[in-house]
Amino acid sequence: MKHQIIVAGKPALAYAKTGTAEYLKRLKRYGSYDLKHIKDGSSEDVSQRLLEGSEGTLRIVMDERGESLNTAQLTKKINAWEMRGVKRASYLIGASDGHTEELRQQADLVWALSPLTLQHELALVVLLEQLYRIATIQRGEPYHR
Repeated sequence: MKHQIIVAGKPALAYAKTGTAEYLKRLKRYGSYDLKHIKDGSSEDVSQRLLEGSEGTLRIVMDERGESLNTAQLTKKINAWEMRGVKRASYLIGASDGHTEELRQQADLVWALSPLTLQHELALVVLLEQLYRIATIQRGEPYHR
């Protein structure tokens, strides 16, 4: 399955730039993981751009009001999607004021990385780390332990 991460705005903080680059580098050996930055703006504008950018893919919306999944549960979901023949998934990180209800309704999964509201740069690094962890689990490698 190809993974596309779409995020509003580009990381400006040093830790986010470094963490993003590190996990994207690590993920290269596990498949297709593409990061796409879209213009930041209002919740309505960003949600519309996220919908357009994820057209035709399985949509996973990152939102603190979403379903709380641990790594094992998310790994099972991704494995099930792959077994169903899902070819492309998009992980959507929105504007600072959150996603619109329309975007959440059109999602295949609304996933909470944490019950806390995370700054979007931190959410991006956490998401990439979890995707890397899942990739190692799927390959039977020891990183996840």
